[in-house]
Amino acid sequence: MNLVLLGPPGAGKGTQAERISSIYGVPHISTGDIFRDNLKRGTELGRKAKEYMDRGELVPDEVVIGIVRDRLAEPDCDRGFILDGFPRTAAQADALKAMLAETGKAIDHVLNVQVPEEVVVQRLTARRTCRSCGKVFHLVFDPPAREDTCDACGGELYCRDDDREDTVRARLREYEAKTSPLIDYYQREGLLRNINGAASMEEVLQEIRAVVDK
Repeated sequence: MNLVLLGPPGAGKGTQAERISSIYGVPHISTGDIFRDNLKRGTELGRKAKEYMDRGELVPDEVVIGIVRDRLAEPDCDRGFILDGFPRTAAQADALKAMLAETGKAIDHVLNVQVPEEVVVQRLTARRTCRSCGKVFHLVFDPPAREDTCDACGGELYCRDDDREDTVRARLREYEAKTSPLIDYYQREGLLRNINGAASMEEVLQEIRAVVDK
């Protein structure tokens, strides 16, 4: 089962991907998580990615494609995978199709999680991330016991630069310009499945499972 999750920042792709991963036993591959891990470890990739992410821009194709190629070559992807955050451009989609074809694989479904802009802004600007362990909270939907303190490790919670309103709206404009054409791309491929991402988490999960199980 090889899945791609599409949708704007804050659509809940990561949350649903983790749940799908647990249910079907395939890895959730988030390019954002890979970048943040490299940033935390102070690698060259992390520093390069941060420059783009802080400006609300997408990391260049050649950087992302190389990372995904290496990750899909790992043994845990033999039974399938869930891609979250990749592809984001038509060039990345072409690269993904080509790299999978080399091993006789293909994408089964592209889940397009649709959420109105104002809902995305509300979701993202209320997110808080722990500086120590990286755990993410939401001041409305999943609040910590204390607004500025991580329940898990006691670390400081902060609003990431890419979760501030001006950056969020810049990311949405970037998404609209560069990523939305993927909807047409995968529609032509016959792989696109639209999901109502504004519904409750359980409703979204059930809609996804109805697509995948069929």
